[in-house]
Amino acid sequence: MAGGGFATSSGGGTEFEAKITPIVIISCIMAATGGLMFGYDVGVSGLVIGLIRNYNVLALDQHMYRWRDSNARFLEKFFPVVYRRTQDKGLDSNYCKYDNQGLQLFTSSLYLAGLTATFFASYTTRRLGRRLTMLIAGFFFVVGVILNAAAQDLAMLIIGRILLGCGVGFANQAVPLFLSEIAPTRIRGGLNILFQLNVTIGILFANLVNYGTAKIKGGWGWRLSLGLAGIPAGLLTLGALFVVDTPNSLIERGYLDEGKAVLKRIRGTDNVEPEFLELVEASRVAKEVKHPFRNLLMRRNRPQLVIAVALQIFQQFTGINAIMFYAPVLFDTVGFGSDAALYSAVITGAVNVLSTVVSIYSVDKVGRRVLLLEAGIQMFLSQVIIAVLLGLKVKDHTDNLSHGYAIFVVILICTFVSAFAWSWGPLGWLIPSETFPLETRSAGQSVTVCVNLLFTFVIAQAFLSMLCHFKYGIFLFFSGWVLVMSFFVLFLVPETKNVPIEEMTERVWKRHWLWRRFMDDAYADEETGKGDGTGKNNGHAKGFDPDSQL
Repeated sequence: MAGGGFATSSGGGTEFEAKITPIVIISCIMAATGGLMFGYDVGVSGLVIGLIRNYNVLALDQHMYRWRDSNARFLEKFFPVVYRRTQDKGLDSNYCKYDNQGLQLFTSSLYLAGLTATFFASYTTRRLGRRLTMLIAGFFFVVGVILNAAAQDLAMLIIGRILLGCGVGFANQAVPLFLSEIAPTRIRGGLNILFQLNVTIGILFANLVNYGTAKIKGGWGWRLSLGLAGIPAGLLTLGALFVVDTPNSLIERGYLDEGKAVLKRIRGTDNVEPEFLELVEASRVAKEVKHPFRNLLMRRNRPQLVIAVALQIFQQFTGINAIMFYAPVLFDTVGFGSDAALYSAVITGAVNVLSTVVSIYSVDKVGRRVLLLEAGIQMFLSQVIIAVLLGLKVKDHTDNLSHGYAIFVVILICTFVSAFAWSWGPLGWLIPSETFPLETRSAGQSVTVCVNLLFTFVIAQAFLSMLCHFKYGIFLFFSGWVLVMSFFVLFLVPETKNVPIEEMTERVWKRHWLWRRFMDDAYADEETGKGDGTGKNNGHAKGFDPDSQL
């Protein structure tokens, strides 16, 4: 039974009939639980920083003494150096009290492991399919959760963390591709963003769990925090067992009849011949590519590669880490006291989730570029104003931020988080997953995930030190990057809404004022040496055409 229907037009005038079928919705929801696991891992990483922050901010609170009995053992057991630092009453710097390389390494080790795993995930995604790659991710998640929850020493904790990172690498490789390929063109953006929605829900869930388990007496609350990651891990594993693989993947691996049958099921119609033939042709071209990573570097694939890499770098340089880290401190200043961490998690987490829902609704209506450009203005102004207020009111060892100013800064934080959640958060994953041609799609997604995790690692490893040295200037640093990335989107990122994945070259890249120069016929057979190599534009205009961006 279908929930609705529509037809999508292709560049050549062909119409791909497709209905919004239950199997598509259920498959996308199950697959997107990979984002839930990723989000929970990111959120639970705040457990250690949360312990240190609470030690420094709430040391004299009676509630804190009960809390110490519960979780002091975690710091003392796994991070004794950090624990001793929390006992140093002389360290009261507003910006430097959290600066510790060991702590940063614990947080960032997950991303380093994911970075390495994504190269293997590229192979499994192409050879074994999207579904089996998600199943492998689920296996890594489950084993990693067990080791973390049962950890007896730091080595066991780190090994579990590394396995979780491997799960992140495999999940982030397979899930966005799965969602983009199985979804009908008209709602591809919205369904793909289910991944990011689950990331935000996972972060919110982890923050609430961290706050609750911190109050458990007996010193085992941290095990519960780490162990509850088994819920999203189990959901992803079960989901991977029951969902169907994408027609693109089945056809690419030679299962034509099965691919056509699945295409009929997910489209809710028997009239799939035009789309099926297009997928078969794309698969034929893909099989001619023996070295997909080398093929990525060819001239005609550079636009997709440049945009995919740039989006991942820019996503990490929006400053979302600075905003989310400093939020609890501001909530404490406003007067929430020992509940500052809870209110920070609930309010910013709720804004994050709701704004991602806005993105799901609007991304296929207003387009990717509009969301990115509007959010750029919103994030830039928020960060500049926050930097000015903190620079004037919050010094290294004094805090003169009044209640009114603190409330205003909290509003600015929510403004920033909402902009990120409906733009760079989800679209940083969506756009790369829908722009690479089939022959380089797995390799392209692998590079996308690798770059994202690499710069997540860099930011996670350097952020606390940057906060210590830049102080309030860290917000100006990131606002400058927001300005740069907004101009990048304005001139170089084309609109991809409502365009079938296999027609991106004809309908997007060949119509862009700059990227069409890389799509010249002279380079169509570059790997066989048939192009003339002149790099001429073959009569295309070289000026900037704003209409081609809309």
